[in-house]
Amino acid sequence: MIVRSLDDLVGTDRDVVAETWSSRRFLLAQDGLGYSLNDTVLHAGTTTRMHYKHHRESVYCIEGSGVLTNLETGEEHPIAPGTLYVLNEHERHALRADTDLRMVCVFTPALTGREVHGPDGAYPPATVDDAAAGDANDPSVSSKELAHG
Repeated sequence: MIVRSLDDLVGTDRDVVAETWSSRRFLLAQDGLGYSLNDTVLHAGTTTRMHYKHHRESVYCIEGSGVLTNLETGEEHPIAPGTLYVLNEHERHALRADTDLRMVCVFTPALTGREVHGPDGAYPPATVDDAAAGDANDPSVSSKELAHG
């Protein structure tokens, strides 16, 4: 059983701060579950462009307001508490935070913990080493799939 509180993560290597967001990583590849779970705050007045080419992400808003834009279609979606969006097709997107936006984010394959967005908005692909740390325990995910995200 894994039990962690937000206070347990603050100031540790699971507390990642970037220019437009901060993220507390509750579950990572090393926890062996095949997915990761983050509590992320996008800072008010910022826009973050993302493109998860190697991961799928499900995001549930628990605080704040903003606008999600699909950069491939131009379609916009208001984001508020109780809203879920899923990047099931690796969509390029931008998230504008009108107020601080607090989100619960689930990634597959699991993040290793220190990822930040590269110039293209993506996190690096999971590797076979990541599989050994976590996703190897998930028989539905092969090392080849992990290596190619």
